Amino acid sequence: MNPLEWLLLRLSHAEETSLNAGPDFDFDAVCRRLLNDFPELPNWIRGARVLDFGCGHGLQAVAFAKLGADHVLALDINEDSLASGRREAVRNGVQDRVEFAVKPSADDLHRYDIVFSLNSMEHFSDPDAVLQTMASLLKPEGRLLVSFDPTWYSPWGAHMRFFTDVPWVHLLFPESTVMAVRARYRDDGARRYEDVRGGLNKMSVARYERLLAASGLRTTAMRKVGIRGIRAFATIPVLRELLVPRIISVSRIASAPAEDIGPEQARTAMAAEA
Repeated sequence: MNPLEWLLLRLSHAEETSLNAGPDFDFDAVCRRLLNDFPELPNWIRGARVLDFGCGHGLQAVAFAKLGADHVLALDINEDSLASGRREAVRNGVQDRVEFAVKPSADDLHRYDIVFSLNSMEHFSDPDAVLQTMASLLKPEGRLLVSFDPTWYSPWGAHMRFFTDVPWVHLLFPESTVMAVRARYRDDGARRYEDVRGGLNKMSVARYERLLAASGLRTTAMRKVGIRGIRAFATIPVLRELLVPRIISVSRIASAPAEDIGPEQARTAMAAEA
């Protein structure tokens, strides 16, 4: 064991810490998160066809149905997560309106009013291709809603809090050191950030902005959430990468109607960079 591994091990937990209490569905909690990110969501979603891209355990997909969506397609590559989502849909009586699948079909092209992605953008191995796919699933007047954290250069961008509470551990220690210590907690054989379960594509604030700019989509609102909610962090060059862990955006096909946010209070909440 080299000195850096020894140091990081000393700064790590004695055993893996679970940061996820499990996939139990709490409708009020899920809705609070969704409405905090997208205040106009109830108006957008009522009677709509919704696609949840990277649905995880399907909690948002179930919430969409309960909020009045006509049909929800929830996609994820993890079969265990999809099975959990199906059980949750049955438990909440919305199984007739929520469908779970690994990937969309050709019939899904240009079919959805809303394509939604929560905490997945930092995991896609080819995020540019995924953005193009999500755009292809939208109706001409549809909306792409994206919310994710943490961004790569923010304190917990490495997704390693299950074994250490050192902020910016991926910037303070070499990748080889972090992965060597991680191997004491996870036996998946990963030696690079890209190889961990779910993958990490090192999605930074600037990279996401560039991806959206090159996507052909029209971004109508973007909110950058600074640590402790401090707005100024998003306006400081370089430092914003370190101090803005979360990004929320609304995008549309370029030909979609210009009106987007609706009430002024919602427009202010979403359009202002925080």
